[in-house]
Amino acid sequence: MESRLLIFLLSTVSAAVLLLAGCSTLQVDDHEYGDSEPVIRPNLERRTITEADIDSEDFEAGAFVGMMSIEDFGSNVVYGLRAAYHISEDFFTEAAVGRTDADDTSYETLSGGAQVLDDSERQLTYYSVSLGYNILPGEAFFGSSHAFNSALYLVAGAGNTEFANDSHFTVNIGTGYRLLVNDWIALHADFRDYIYDSDLLGNDKTTNNLEVTGGVTLFF
Repeated sequence: MESRLLIFLLSTVSAAVLLLAGCSTLQVDDHEYGDSEPVIRPNLERRTITEADIDSEDFEAGAFVGMMSIEDFGSNVVYGLRAAYHISEDFFTEAAVGRTDADDTSYETLSGGAQVLDDSERQLTYYSVSLGYNILPGEAFFGSSHAFNSALYLVAGAGNTEFANDSHFTVNIGTGYRLLVNDWIALHADFRDYIYDSDLLGNDKTTNNLEVTGGVTLFF
């Protein structure tokens, strides 16, 4: 009986010693590894990103100047005004008015004096309303530290042309490029074709009147 009691006491003491030893080991492990530094320290440089400050207004208006070639009447300076309303990021509507003067035709030049039009009839004025679509919106980069919002767009519309004391229904098609200098100023480069029927020189035909312009617009 005494031997069994002795064996029981020895077993209990041994278990207690093993338990205390295990707890001590865990505390040492926590001390050694809990506060240790990570093996890999990523050295990442954080970039400061500044979001583009684009004006939220949808109206745009400005002026343009360039050259217009009136079929059969040569090329001359054209100037005018444009205003646009941006329906969405992709579509916009545009109204424009432009004015130029017609030169002498080749017949007038070769005849030495005969005139098809007098001076008061040589002024051409057009009015148009168009729908535009931004086909390539993006950014234009100048150097390594300057980026400007830009867009390549298509336009098509209709209107009226007053020329030689007559009015002509006119269809216009073209393309343009818009570059935002800041949040309220934009630069434009445009190419348009104003198409209308005319019998001014004796026979009915469809005329193509090409225009190349540059302009400045303001958002408001």
